[in-house]
Amino acid sequence: MTSVQVFRHGNSTRSFICSGHTGYADAGEDIVCAGISAIVVNTINCLQDLLKEEIEVSADEETGEIICNFMDTPGDRAEFLVECMIHGFDWIIRQYGNEYLNYEIKEV
Repeated sequence: MTSVQVFRHGNSTRSFICSGHTGYADAGEDIVCAGISAIVVNTINCLQDLLKEEIEVSADEETGEIICNFMDTPGDRAEFLVECMIHGFDWIIRQYGNEYLNYEIKEV
């Protein structure tokens, strides 16, 4: 299962972590894992390239872990992108069930 944790302080996202493999199908054929990865990586790329947010990103392909830390308080458009990411997760869960993806929003 893939797990995503979004850490917020009030209404401000501080970081998010995506880890694990969905187990929906074999590596290279897992469309659920690919969909989650595309959503997460696109969110990070947009935060960096389009919004110029100051973020620190680390990734480990073996464990499937991606960590994104905001170095400063994110702007409204960055928060909107994080909400879009979560919305994408909701659609994946509706389509494939929650045995492959789980996310939670944690207050820090």
